[in-house]
Amino acid sequence: MTKILFVCLGNICRSPLAEGIAKSVAREKLFLCDIDSAGTSGFHEGEHPCEDSIKIAKMNHINIASLRARQVKRSDAKAFDYVIAMDAQNKKTLEEMGFKNVYLLGEFGGYEGKDVPDPYFFDTFDDGIKNVYTMISECVEDFIEKAAHGSI
Repeated sequence: MTKILFVCLGNICRSPLAEGIAKSVAREKLFLCDIDSAGTSGFHEGEHPCEDSIKIAKMNHINIASLRARQVKRSDAKAFDYVIAMDAQNKKTLEEMGFKNVYLLGEFGGYEGKDVPDPYFFDTFDDGIKNVYTMISECVEDFIEKAAHGSI
């Protein structure tokens, strides 16, 4: 079974959204895979996703409210077939930890390798979380399609 890990800094905004979206898309496409998320920092270990991420996911019929933040471990490098970083800094951190199979989420969905902006620092819900959700959704859908067909 294909194992996929989505990674951001704190695992409370972007990577839980990517995990929830990916699980939904994989179910729709009947792609059997194991999907998880983590953060390169342990700042929010054990916390639920942020309220804005839960809200935007729910608006799109995805429930991420029960997810809990965890810090990525070195053992994850061997446990996952694909590790998908939300931005270049987290990709660099993962590579420094010895991860070899790391991709930027922005490499998929026509975003030309752009970083997924961190909504943790947005002032309001409408300040960008909707755009972040759209970007993650489009990138994840393209990634799952390619992973399901072995074209990555």
